[in-house]
Amino acid sequence: MVDIGLQQIGLELGSGAVIGGLIGFAAKKVAKIIAILVGVELALFKFLESQGILVVDWERLSAGLVNASSAATDAATGSQPPGIVVSLLSVIPVSAGFAGGFLVGFKKG
Repeated sequence: MVDIGLQQIGLELGSGAVIGGLIGFAAKKVAKIIAILVGVELALFKFLESQGILVVDWERLSAGLVNASSAATDAATGSQPPGIVVSLLSVIPVSAGFAGGFLVGFKKG
């Protein structure tokens, strides 16, 4: 059996929360920048298309999004290794701290 102390769990939970908060804050900032860039790009495409300068195949453009989401679903539903329960139990404190910190950082960002 694994020997776990309260101090070790607290340290893992706290460090996971700090790292998660920083990554959540940065992720929201990066997501905003990417959303702005994609929006400007699509608006530019639409403007150039209305001026007759560019022809955009909107069906083909959106088909890439559908293929990417189906590939991600297939990868997520693959078979798991046999020791998954032990692996999950060993990362719960860090994961819980990270998830909480990420949500706080993302909300504050």
